[in-house]
Amino acid sequence: MKILREKEAEDFLEKQKFPVSNRGIAKNLDDAFKIANKIRYPIALKIQGRKIIHKSETGGVILDIRNDKELEKAFSKIKKIRGFEEAMIQDYKKGRFLILGIKKDAVFGHVVLVGSGDVYTEILKDTSLRICPIEKRNADEMLKELKVYPILKGVRGEKPVNFNLLKKIIVKASQLPKKYPKISELDINPLILTNNDVLIADARIVFD
Repeated sequence: MKILREKEAEDFLEKQKFPVSNRGIAKNLDDAFKIANKIRYPIALKIQGRKIIHKSETGGVILDIRNDKELEKAFSKIKKIRGFEEAMIQDYKKGRFLILGIKKDAVFGHVVLVGSGDVYTEILKDTSLRICPIEKRNADEMLKELKVYPILKGVRGEKPVNFNLLKKIIVKASQLPKKYPKISELDINPLILTNNDVLIADARIVFD
């Protein structure tokens, strides 16, 4: 079994032409400043470490950092967390969150999953499944099955997310097992949605 954690998983997905947030790895504060000013604020700062499984639960994810002073404070905070090895600096965008995944089922083979994302994934249990691969119409059906679908369409004057791009990415993910049959698990959470973009902000991949 081979596990690709956040950086390696995102690098893999980027090579497959998936839209991944701009990012960089910082070992120290000087690295963090250089990366942040290259990406440009606002940014997100995320702890990285082989023994860290849930970054948010350890306080290792700090969002919407807007300047060097805030970054220095945030970096100092996560550096003190047990298991810290390095930090990921990432472009920060506000939007709607979904989870997108692939699972290798013992009966059905590979299935694609889409659902409410970020910290609400396990609480809401708002997901939809299909056997891989799927077509765009199947992706449309999956999204319409979600409780969060009306919110994705836009509420109280908000613009809808980019459904066309979102459906293309769901279809593209469902095609990965055909090219890489040893994928047993793909977990993208969150997939950030705006009215213009769809971006992968965190990922994990397991190969048999």
